[in-house]
Order: sequence, then structure tokens, then C-alpha cells
Amino acid sequence: MLCEKSEEDKGFQGDTMPKIAVILSGSGVYDGSELHEAVLTLLYLDEAGAEVQCFAPDKPQMHVIDHVKGEPAEGESRNVLVEAARIARGNIKPLSEAKASDFDAIVLPGGYGAAKNLSTFAVQGANCSVDRDLAKLVMDFHNQGKWVAPICIAPALIAKIFADAGKQVKVTVGAADDPSSPAVTEMGATHVACTVDEVVLDEANRVISTPAYQLGPWVADVAKGIKKLVDTLVEKI
Repeated sequence: MLCEKSEEDKGFQGDTMPKIAVILSGSGVYDGSELHEAVLTLLYLDEAGAEVQCFAPDKPQMHVIDHVKGEPAEGESRNVLVEAARIARGNIKPLSEAKASDFDAIVLPGGYGAAKNLSTFAVQGANCSVDRDLAKLVMDFHNQGKWVAPICIAPALIAKIFADAGKQVKVTVGAADDPSSPAVTEMGATHVACTVDEVVLDEANRVISTPAYQLGPWVADVAKGIKKLVDTLVEKI
């Protein structure tokens, strides 16, 4: 089965807590991390007994979106790290300081910030570039045999990172006809259609992904897939 459901949450049963790096991209679905996805990720990791450290790039956002109007806020500028600190309650570090050797896995919640601030995917699609620090960090996790867990649109970034390293990865951004799936395929990845309450595992590359708000429609729906991603991730660790 390409789409797998995790077992019931049993918490972490090992001698030490798993250490997870969570990469944020701002605060707010249209120009940063999708808040529901980020908070649910932190909640389920905490419930699973994981030790979490959040990171974000210390640089300006691509732009600022008025989340009431859904339009760019002209003349405004915000910093990705400063905005992401709102989600992490201040417990956050610059992405440049993250080291794969300090953690057991890395999780990337979605939101347009992943496609705008962590990469240029929102503008360039398959021809995008990924933040240099993030690309190196993800490949360090991979080369150390550790799990990478992208959510929502973030799997597109993983597809690009792996492609640039000459590797093919299996991920999901949701439905087969999702507007982002052709770009994922064009980048050389295998896209697997998946429902919102499922995860897709690439055992060979140690990548686990779930669609979340690529499918939605609302918080209770995306929570199911994110919980399964976290449960499966902790189980694999």
C-alpha cells in the first residue's frame, strides 16, 4: 500500500525523547506557515513525548499578505524568523544554526511561506530554488539516515531538494489532479495521490508526507493526517 495509516498513538516508548526539528516559514497561511498545521504538528509531537526545537530563516518575507483581504499589504515588510516566533512562543532559532546531528528527524509544516519564503516554488514551480540552508539541512538528515516529514505543499520542496541531489523521492501533495502535482512530477519525484487522513511513506529515502490543507477542508480533517504523520514518524524513530 502506498498510502498507509499509522497505529494508535502509544507515545514514545524509548529510553530518551526523540528530538525533532520543526521548520517554520512565518506566521499565516498566505505568507508564512499555515497556523493550524504548525500548531497541530507541535501538539502531536508534544503528546508523543518528543523534544522539539523550531527554526526559521532570518530574512525578509517575500511579501506580506493582508489575511482579511487576501491581498498584498503594500509598503509592509516582515521578517520570517520574527513572525515564526509568534507560533513558537519565542522558542525559535535561525535556520542557519540547525544541525541534523542534533536531531532524530525534521518536520516541515506547509503554508504559502514554504513556497514563498523557504523556496521560490510559488513563482517558479518546477524551476524553483530552495533556501540554501534548508536544502543542506534536509540532505544532511537524509545522508545521516534520518526521517524527513513534509506537510501540505512542503513535499514539493523535498522533491526539488532531492532532485538537485540527483535523487528521486516519493511524496504526496494530495489529489492526483492537485495543481502542484505536475510540478512535483516534473522535478523527478513520484507523486502519490493520498486522502487527507493518510500518509505516504518512502521507506528507502525515509520521507513521510501528508496533504493537510492541500485537501482540507478544515482543521478537524487535516488534524487526522498530521497526527498519523507524527505517530508514524515517532514509531519509525
